[in-house]
Amino acid sequence: MKKTILLAIGFIAALLLLTVIIAWPREQKIASSSAAATAPTPENIARGAYLAQVGDCMACHTTRGGAPYAGGRAIETPFGRLVAPNITSDRETGIGAWSADDFWRALHNGKSRDGRLLYPAFPYTSYTRVTRDDADALFAFMRTIPAQKAANQPHALRFPYDQQFMLAGWRLLYFKPAVYEPIKTENAQWNRGAYLVEGLGHCVACHSSRNPLGASADGLSGGMIQTLGWYAPSLTSDQEAGLGSWEVPHIAQLLKTGVSPRSTVFGPMAEVVQKSLQHLSDDDATAMAVYLKALPAQPAAPLDMPSGPHVDRVIAQGKKLYETHCIDCHGADGKGLPPHYPPLGGNRSLTTRESVNPVRIVLNGGFAPSTAGNPRPYGMPPYGHVMNDAEVAAVVSYLRASWGNKAPPVTPSEVNRYRSVPLD
Repeated sequence: MKKTILLAIGFIAALLLLTVIIAWPREQKIASSSAAATAPTPENIARGAYLAQVGDCMACHTTRGGAPYAGGRAIETPFGRLVAPNITSDRETGIGAWSADDFWRALHNGKSRDGRLLYPAFPYTSYTRVTRDDADALFAFMRTIPAQKAANQPHALRFPYDQQFMLAGWRLLYFKPAVYEPIKTENAQWNRGAYLVEGLGHCVACHSSRNPLGASADGLSGGMIQTLGWYAPSLTSDQEAGLGSWEVPHIAQLLKTGVSPRSTVFGPMAEVVQKSLQHLSDDDATAMAVYLKALPAQPAAPLDMPSGPHVDRVIAQGKKLYETHCIDCHGADGKGLPPHYPPLGGNRSLTTRESVNPVRIVLNGGFAPSTAGNPRPYGMPPYGHVMNDAEVAAVVSYLRASWGNKAPPVTPSEVNRYRSVPLD
């Protein structure tokens, strides 16, 4: 019996080893177009710096108050904590000893210089679409970042997510390296927008739901950003942040300034606009707007709208609170004064299935980003210290049910859930 058990264990182990060998990620190798592509010329460095801003590389690779790109920023995930590495030009603790091929390997294939598989918190599942020429320009810029000696901190992932063979299996299911290929039936502007949105912009990292293994489940149809406690609305549903009815200039304006006649960005998107999207060229902002506007609209399931005396009382209480705290800026008609005070009537950020965003804005305040196109943004003060959970729930419920808005009321327990959640 003991011998049989040992044989069975040996067979299973051999089968697992064979599976790992077969499944272990292969690389797609694309050579640099020329040595000049990675040369530290002013042109290459400027192009790479621009691409680094479009990809918002600094956001993850810089701690608050820390040296740019020196790493150390922790990312909390359902699987444990990941810590962004140092990507300055330091040869010992950064990527100063890397070659252009090493850099391409990480960006395109999700593998480190030593062959170790990288975790997709580094969004190589999107960056794989970046061309080799753009990767080389990025590398040329990275080599100019001042060296910072900062040892990389270890991740703190739970077993078995800390095992490379598990990551190999995940990649077999959800990752295939592939540079973006232009769609021949679309024009150059649309393709440029698609390249930026799907590649360096990695919009899917936030605007997508995740399956139990953390893979993007459904394109740009919205999802909770579990690491931040905000909801990134669907970019394909007109019930949420779908842009099919928007004018292209208004979309481009929102991307570059954070404000537009139709909406204002808050929360994590404000940081994205401030640190990344405001640096887009006008042509690239318009190209992204054209692509986003053209995304196929997805039908949204109808919202469950409860009614009854209790709901009526909550809405009535919310109306009184609105008239006390909000009416001076947003008006009795909910039209606001765009772009400084965004309209509330027809504001789809208020009526998403997930109510977390308006709840957090009422609790913690709403602050549009300071950008070159909107250097002195108006902000909304926090009311978490003024209103209790039931009052916040009432005023948000009123906003979600007024001026043509139709969304379910919010409960005090929903408010309480996010009262203590950090802003970032």
